[in-house]
Amino acid sequence: MSWLPTVLDHGAVLAQVKNYTPEQPPGSAGLEKLMRYLAWIVLLSGVAAIMFAGGKFAWEKWQGGMLESPKMVLGALIGGILATSAGTIMNGIVS
Repeated sequence: MSWLPTVLDHGAVLAQVKNYTPEQPPGSAGLEKLMRYLAWIVLLSGVAAIMFAGGKFAWEKWQGGMLESPKMVLGALIGGILATSAGTIMNGIVS
């Protein structure tokens, strides 16, 4: 191993990795369309969950029973916030 001190003394780089630019693979347009549809479905289900929880809240208030709907409304709101910010969160984690 007499070559190692010589290489290290001269400051030579033993391995260089080329920085490739990302390229969209063929057929990924269908995946992008699917992701847009899924995002739309998630937002629609969030709105439906908030409407259902609001209706249940009104029903429980009218019946005079125990109020469990505020937890449902809060859960739907937190879930909606997480669902809409998932892309931003993932970009922050990956970058």
